[in-house]
Amino acid sequence: MATSTRAIKQTKEPMFAWEGKDRSGKTVRGEMRAQGENVVRSSLRKQGVLATKIKKQTYRSGKKITEKDIALFTRQMSTMMRSGVPLLQAFDITAKGHANPSVSKLLNDIRADVETGSSLSTAFRKHPLYFDALFCNLVAAGEQAGILETLLDRLATYKEKTLAIKAKIKSAMFYPTSVLAVAFIITAVIMIFVVPAFKDVFSSFGAELPAPTQIVINISDVFREYWAVIFGSIGGAFYGIGQGFKRSVKFQQAFDRALLRAPVFGDIVRKATIARWTRTLSTMFAAGVPLVEALDSVGGASGNIVYSDATRKIQQQVATGTSLTVSMQEAGVFPTMVTQMVSIGEESGALDSMLGKVADFYEQEVDDAVASMSSLLEPFIIVILGGLVGGIVVAMYMPIFKLGAVV
Repeated sequence: MATSTRAIKQTKEPMFAWEGKDRSGKTVRGEMRAQGENVVRSSLRKQGVLATKIKKQTYRSGKKITEKDIALFTRQMSTMMRSGVPLLQAFDITAKGHANPSVSKLLNDIRADVETGSSLSTAFRKHPLYFDALFCNLVAAGEQAGILETLLDRLATYKEKTLAIKAKIKSAMFYPTSVLAVAFIITAVIMIFVVPAFKDVFSSFGAELPAPTQIVINISDVFREYWAVIFGSIGGAFYGIGQGFKRSVKFQQAFDRALLRAPVFGDIVRKATIARWTRTLSTMFAAGVPLVEALDSVGGASGNIVYSDATRKIQQQVATGTSLTVSMQEAGVFPTMVTQMVSIGEESGALDSMLGKVADFYEQEVDDAVASMSSLLEPFIIVILGGLVGGIVVAMYMPIFKLGAVV
């Protein structure tokens, strides 16, 4: 308990960069956490170093720490440790070389914990916002087995592949969503500001307007009168979905099920979820984590509550002696190809390898599906936008055409 309190206290102390000369007159540099400059100077004197320069380190407020930052840090640590760089020195190099001050501060805090005797996995567990249970469990397994650099390499690969597949899903959904949002805004502007100008002109005609023109004018009247309600309802719907997703498990289940059943996106989301599920289990199992324990992290990493619930049931069955293949078949959320590959892996004793191949296959499937969907959606969206805007323009000019024909 005393050691833990001392470590926490030291983490809160400021960091000082120092420069001095050792007993042989050689210039040496380093960093130290202490309560003040005098403490640093005294500590260095005990080590036989005459301090010539001591400067308190200050950290600028940096950007938010992202998953990409953690993936990059993991890859850098893996590369340096494989090259024989000591752990603490690797932390120093990574922290000083990072462009985001927030990451530098995080790494220096972790380094301080490790320097005071904490294990690396324990230091990571103090920052659950950035290092999840899967990350910490794999680091702990690496420390116990003496293969930390190997598991950091696997973690880096896992995070890079997971980020890549998330980016593909986001890009697949971003394009149509952004185009439809822009189309709605343009239509709203036309209805609120442009159509009323035509309405004033048409009121002087003294003749009955064509049906399409009258419909557009009626819609414009609704937009002008209730624009605040319309935009407020849309914003409220998005806010309500976000809050419901955060606070209600039943809402999450309903939303994730609906997402998996969506006509175009559902298939892509399902394949991406299976890829993450198999990649996570492959990484955990290859690290020597027992299957039942590995399934703890797999469900949360899948990113879909339907698969998370299924993983919980699979874990319960595996714990009672049922094979993974049978448990996955009874869950009813995995394609036959996946369960067959898992069955082969269990029989041959190469489960991690088979799961990795399944993940590779589904990641490629997501790539192909996103590319196909993008090529199909682009002309489809252009036709919709053209029809929408063109229909409004034609409806507004129909009375003018009719008047010209009469004249």
